[in-house]
Amino acid sequence: MEQRIIISKNFAEDLAIAISECEHDKIFVLTDTTTCDKCWPVLNKMYRMRGAKMITIEPTDESKNLESLSHVWTELGNGGATRHSLLINLGGGMVTDLGGFAASTFKRGMNFINIPTTLLAMVDASVGGKTGINFNGLKNEIGVFNDSKFVILDTVFLKSLDSQNIISGYAEMLKHGLISNEKMWADLVSFNLAEPDLDKLKKMVGKSVKVKEDVVKKDPHERGLRKALNFGHTIGHAFESFALANNRPILHGYAVAFGMICELYLSAIKTGFPQDKLRQTVSFIKENYGSFVFTCDDYDALIELMTHDKKNVAGKINFTLLGGIGDIRIDQVVKKELIKESLDFFREG
Repeated sequence: MEQRIIISKNFAEDLAIAISECEHDKIFVLTDTTTCDKCWPVLNKMYRMRGAKMITIEPTDESKNLESLSHVWTELGNGGATRHSLLINLGGGMVTDLGGFAASTFKRGMNFINIPTTLLAMVDASVGGKTGINFNGLKNEIGVFNDSKFVILDTVFLKSLDSQNIISGYAEMLKHGLISNEKMWADLVSFNLAEPDLDKLKKMVGKSVKVKEDVVKKDPHERGLRKALNFGHTIGHAFESFALANNRPILHGYAVAFGMICELYLSAIKTGFPQDKLRQTVSFIKENYGSFVFTCDDYDALIELMTHDKKNVAGKINFTLLGGIGDIRIDQVVKKELIKESLDFFREG
């Protein structure tokens, strides 16, 4: 059965259906301490949740590590989980990534359901079958492709989310607009992100998830077209890892937004992305995401981090660039001098 994505209108009913369609002898629920406090109360009164065993880990991307993974495996083992058990991942992208990997590897694989509670997880991490953890200072270094049986999306969870995390998730939506079509992109860059209308956002989330779902169906294991989803991420992940290494972590979506500024510049120079769309997108990002401070002395360290990107071939840094909105150009090799120019553009803009 391929992954089923439910844009929920009745959460209790949708979850009950998803659970009933997944083989399970026991149910386990993975949360972090934040989602346990803010989101678990939505589930814990439900009949289907009676007897579910809770596993809780610390929040934030810093917890997406081997130690947390080992804790989840241990709790599954101590709780008597078998390969016929079900794990429900209730949380942001860190929880769905790590929980998906734990479920995919425990007893060689058990069923899991993703219930993303952040905007970022709804439009990105919980959909598409990428699971894993950070390792050796690198983002998502260890993992497998494996779909959850269901993803249940309900913006009710966004009411407990702070504005920074709404803004972070929105970066992936902006990326989906850039790789999709002008209408979607125009709607995204004109949305009032400072005071978001959650009903309007719910409709936009549905469209955003559809973009990712369509791409993933055509290329589940990132052999070609799926690389489109990496737009902004080659430099964005480098910013994210660099910030973490320097003890000033930034949210994933902010790193991707900053990466998109640089990669739009590369697109303008290398593949002819239109200057007016570049200016409009960069202006929207700067206005809503602020900036990230680094100096030209940091360029080599950032480029070194880019060399670890999983899309690279034969040691060359490989980008997804855009010839225009929806005009995707995968496997673009960019020389280090031009990458440094894009970092100049970011700092001077």
